[in-house]
Order: sequence, then C-alpha cells, then structure tokens
Amino acid sequence: MQQEPTPLTRHLRVHEHRGHTVLEFRGEIDIAAAVEITPALDRVTDRPGARIVIDLRAVEFFDCSGLRLLYRARGRVLERGGRLHLVCTHPLTLRVFRVTGLSRLLPPQPSLDAAVEQPEAASSRPGVEGRRRGGVV
Repeated sequence: MQQEPTPLTRHLRVHEHRGHTVLEFRGEIDIAAAVEITPALDRVTDRPGARIVIDLRAVEFFDCSGLRLLYRARGRVLERGGRLHLVCTHPLTLRVFRVTGLSRLLPPQPSLDAAVEQPEAASSRPGVEGRRRGGVV
C-alpha cells in the first residue's frame, strides 16, 4: 500500500517512491519558501546513503533561492554517499538549469519513474564533471 504524502509546509511534501524519498516542491519557490523548506531538506539529506528525488513539477515560480536549495541538497547527499535525482518539466525552470549549468550536475528527468531509474552517475561527485572536460571547477 502506497503511503499517503504528508505536507510539511505549504511548499513541500515528502513521500516515498520505489525506495526513494521524494521532496516535492510546490508553488512559488522563492526566499520565503526556501526558509520553510530548508529544515526538512537538511533532515532528509543528513542520512548516510540517502536516495532522494526532488520533484519540481508542481512549482510555478523558481528563483535563485530554489537553485541554492538544489545545490545544498546535492552537496549534502553526495558528502554522505547518497544519490540525488531531479524531476522537472517546466520550460522556464529547465532553461535556468541549462544556463546555470545545473542540468549537467543534476540532469532533470520528466517523471519520478525516470528519475529513480537513472544510474548512479547522474548524481556524481561535485566538480568531477568539470575536471573530466578540462573546465574550471
């Protein structure tokens, strides 16, 4: 039986999907939302070996505060030997990811199932991608 999602804040729901903890961001992800989301994000990303998916499909607006949340989550998960995947379908948010380079570090997937099926390389160590391509890290 599927566990019913539990709302933690008006901007975040957390639930399980195929052995992964899903953080579903909702609504407008700005500085106020980031303040609400950060404590739950830190709790979930503090577990060694955590398998996490951040789902942005219910996001209507996403600014640099949201980017900071994603980079924070990625760093914390990777430091603890875990895996982090991203689900996003919004064209403007995807464009921000491409422009900032986040899409190379955390390739967005169109669905939860696509995200959990990604190989471990999709959530590789920080900086490894840049060194492989000879870029600045």
